[in-house]
Amino acid sequence: MSHDISQVAKKLTAQSIKGFYNPFTHIQFPETLDKNNWFISPELISIHGTPEWEALTEEQKKKLSFYEEVNFFSLNVHGEKSLLEGLTRRLYESENQNVTDYIHHFIDEENKHMYFFGTFCEKYAGKIYPDRKLVFPREYAPGEEEFLFFIKVFVFEEIVDYYNITTARDERVMPLSRDINANHHEDEVRHLAFGRVVLNDLFKTFSPQWSAETLAGIRDYIRGYYVTTWREYYNPDIYVDAGIEDAYDLASRVFESEKAREHRARASRASLNYLKKCGIIEEIFEL
Repeated sequence: MSHDISQVAKKLTAQSIKGFYNPFTHIQFPETLDKNNWFISPELISIHGTPEWEALTEEQKKKLSFYEEVNFFSLNVHGEKSLLEGLTRRLYESENQNVTDYIHHFIDEENKHMYFFGTFCEKYAGKIYPDRKLVFPREYAPGEEEFLFFIKVFVFEEIVDYYNITTARDERVMPLSRDINANHHEDEVRHLAFGRVVLNDLFKTFSPQWSAETLAGIRDYIRGYYVTTWREYYNPDIYVDAGIEDAYDLASRVFESEKAREHRARASRASLNYLKKCGIIEEIFEL
C-alpha cells in the first residue's frame, strides 16, 4: 500500500469517527407506508419512457416505483454482504495501521447500510429479491484476485451512488426513501474515495507483471461485470409484483432499448472515465 493510501485512510477514519451514528435510532421506520408515493425518482425507473410506462396510470407508476426501490435495496443487501465478506477477509492483512483502522469503519458503515436496506424490504415488501450473480472458482495471476474484488466494489458502488444522489435530492420522493438514499451517499463518499485510490494502486503495482492475455481478460471481465450489474436493475420480478404483463419479455426488451442504453451510459460515465484515466480500460465501452 502506498503512502497516499495510508494518508487517505487516516483522513477517512477521522471523518467516519466524526460522523458516527447509531443505526437503530438514526432512521425511523413507520409501521406502514402509503404506497401511493414515489419511492424512487421516476426517471430512474427501469421502464421509464417506454410505451408500457406511458400506458400506466399514475397510481400504477407509483406502485412500480415501490418495487423498483425494493429491488434496488435488495441489490444493495447482496452487494453489502459480498463486500463485508471480502473486507473481513482483508482485515489485518495490511501492514499499514491506517488502512486496517479504516477497514474497521468501512465494515461498520456497510453493516449499517445493510440494516437500513434489509429493514425496508422485509418490513414493507415482506421479502428481499434473490441474488442472481454466480461466482465460479478459477486460478488468478499475482494480484489479480485482489484487483478484481476492488473492481467489483468500485463498479457496484459507483452505479449505486448515482441512484442515491438522484433520489435523495428529488422532492417528489417520499421522505423515508430519500433519507435512506441520502444516508448511504454520505457514507459512500468516503468508501468511493478509498476504493478509487486502492484500485489505482493495485493496477500500478501488478499490471506490469500481467501478460497481455491476462490484461485483456481483466478488461473483458470489467465490461462483463458492468453489464451483469446493470441487468439486475431490469428485474422481471418487479414487473410481476407491480401487475405488469409479459414481465420477462419486457425486461429483455427494455434492457436492449436505446433509451436504457443512454441511461446506463449517463449513470456509468464518471466511473468509466476514471478507469480510462488510470489506464485500467483503454476505451469507454457501450453498455
